[in-house]
Amino acid sequence: MQPYLSNEDRFKNFAFILPALLIFSVFYIYPFFYSLALSMYHGDGISKLTFVGFANFREVLFLDKEWWRAMYNAGFITFWALTFQNILALCLAMAVDRVTRTAKIYRVIFFLLPVISEIIIGLLMREMLKSDPGVFNQILNRLGLSGFAADWLGEGPGTKVLLTTALVHCWKGFGWAFVIILAGLQTIPEQLYEASRIDGANAWHRFTKITVPLLMPVLALVFILTILGTMQAFAMILALTRGAGGLTEVPVMRIYDHLRGSQVGLACAEGVVLGMLLVLVSLATLYISKQIRQRFGVLSN
Repeated sequence: MQPYLSNEDRFKNFAFILPALLIFSVFYIYPFFYSLALSMYHGDGISKLTFVGFANFREVLFLDKEWWRAMYNAGFITFWALTFQNILALCLAMAVDRVTRTAKIYRVIFFLLPVISEIIIGLLMREMLKSDPGVFNQILNRLGLSGFAADWLGEGPGTKVLLTTALVHCWKGFGWAFVIILAGLQTIPEQLYEASRIDGANAWHRFTKITVPLLMPVLALVFILTILGTMQAFAMILALTRGAGGLTEVPVMRIYDHLRGSQVGLACAEGVVLGMLLVLVSLATLYISKQIRQRFGVLSN
């Protein structure tokens, strides 16, 4: 039986959440619906607005090839983040999880990069990777590996700029995935591993039958955050490549260009399309995670 609350108690309880509710409404709910409304117009968003219905969405989905090229670039970077970045974070987290005395030191070291400004990382890596006199190419030359030196940030056809951007993004972002996965590993009872060793399970069986199923909620969270963060990447890529003539242009960069060009309606339509795609991908990831957990018997029906 729930305790009785007077109107005064209800008002006091609501007063505690009112500031957060106001902030969420002003900075999230209102901008979302306002952007949705502006996506139905052509103009600069201030004085000149012409209602065009779903014309902006039609242009984004069916006519604007550059938009889908930017989506491909973001998808390419996201693929590397989901695979290389998260696999590296998982391996390092599993290694550090077995360390007792120096675990906190590793956490600090690996989490330094995520807290550094993306602009700083982008500018620093641009100076290191530019062809002449790039620090990275100079190191290769001094090591006698001049054949591997390349124009890592070039804009010509066949350049490695998109792959370079993806790897720099992974290097910048694997720290937070490492911390989250490490926290998830430390919630798995050690008794399960001890019992599996007694039953004769090898390291691979312990990883696939214990670690992965019990870590799946954490991995699903990491995957979703990786997708959301990478598909909306902007500052680091802008500082690193300036778009590289479209070779590394990502959706948020294209939205930014349209806002600067007084195409507010088109930019809002692109933002809505990007947001809906990210919501669908997140829901699909949660569904797959639930199915995997049910398959291994760690989630009740």
